[in-house]
Amino acid sequence: MERNVSRKFLEWKNSSGRMPLVVTGARQVGKTYSLLEFGKKHYQNVVYLNFENNAALSAAFERDLNPARIIRELSVISGESIFKKETLLIFDEIQVCERALTSLKYFCEDAPDYHIAAAGSLLGVTLNRSRFSFPVGKINAITLYPLSFEEFLLALGKQNGVTMIRECFENNAFFSAHNEYMDLYKIFLLVGGMPFVVREYLRNKDFTQSFNLQKTLNDAYISDMVKYAQATETTKILAAFNSIPAQLAKENHKFQYKIIKTGARAQEFENSLDWLQTAGIIRKCVKVTDGLFPLELFARHSSFKVYLLDTGLLSSKYNLAHNVVLSDLSNFYSVKGALAENYVFSTLATGGYTPFYWESEGKAEVDFVIQSREGKIIPVEVKSSEHNRSKSLQQFVAKYKPDYSIRVSAKNFGFENGIKSVPLYAVFCI
Repeated sequence: MERNVSRKFLEWKNSSGRMPLVVTGARQVGKTYSLLEFGKKHYQNVVYLNFENNAALSAAFERDLNPARIIRELSVISGESIFKKETLLIFDEIQVCERALTSLKYFCEDAPDYHIAAAGSLLGVTLNRSRFSFPVGKINAITLYPLSFEEFLLALGKQNGVTMIRECFENNAFFSAHNEYMDLYKIFLLVGGMPFVVREYLRNKDFTQSFNLQKTLNDAYISDMVKYAQATETTKILAAFNSIPAQLAKENHKFQYKIIKTGARAQEFENSLDWLQTAGIIRKCVKVTDGLFPLELFARHSSFKVYLLDTGLLSSKYNLAHNVVLSDLSNFYSVKGALAENYVFSTLATGGYTPFYWESEGKAEVDFVIQSREGKIIPVEVKSSEHNRSKSLQQFVAKYKPDYSIRVSAKNFGFENGIKSVPLYAVFCI
């Protein structure tokens, strides 16, 4: 599967100011696979070292953190030659060995010609540090997310479709294959972008198998809660995690602690949400009170929505039968909007935006507000169907007069009255 992150890897490889690379992300988003595939294409050889299943690796870092000595020992342990500039040296599960992570500082300072890429879970790298320092300012860091819908289409062999979608987006032109790609969007709601789920779906087109894999992954996240969180906090983290489907199914998607349990307060569960965000399992969308540049100036971090990292995992937590989603049956409507909103947020965030939502004194709300690289403020309204009138969007436009607005829905491309119509399958173009 082709991942867009490979372009960032290539920029890192060719950078004159290159430092050791650390690739983090939630469990099973494809960190190791992406690095290995990149190494095979762009290096003379790849030396792969996994700290989780080889205790001798950690021992190589115990005596001191001298890069020359470490390279010699790792070459002996792996049985492979490690060349400057020509070898991609991969440290996998680096969170297992704190000393290895700290050593990246010395590789940066004393041996920059070795190309080192480390992969690890967000939890382990950021939380599991009790003795040794993190190499702040001495690494290049990339966070990897699940496959976007664009990457999903490429995995399906739809390169021409992706090209046409981008052309229609740029020109606001009618897309003749609209219905086909709306159907593929519905499939993506079920499968999601976790690489090993996508891989199995491509092999057998079995939604039941995809669902079982997603359940396994959700269970693995629960196991991580037990492994990394303090015992007193685990129950709270699990309760917050399990409340997310209900939070998003509400008409008002703002996170409410009372949904976790009756009478719950922020001070009781805010650390649990921070833990889930640090783990990469959830992402927050914070409220802004004004649609002005810069948005961060008007952020109110006490009011927020919470989205799951992968819409396919959210579908599995709703226990949705695939025929209900694919046939757009009436009993799907209660969560249809929640899935669409989770999908759009994830796509925007993965694309480099920091989406906020706008609320005006509880009377109007726009799903997302984004800030372009040029500093333009763009409201983004999400509708899961073709019925797309929105008084809130009209109020935002009347008050802040953006250059244009975006309405994501089941309608085809178009531009009318200052509103750019973007089909749900084309959000990756924004």
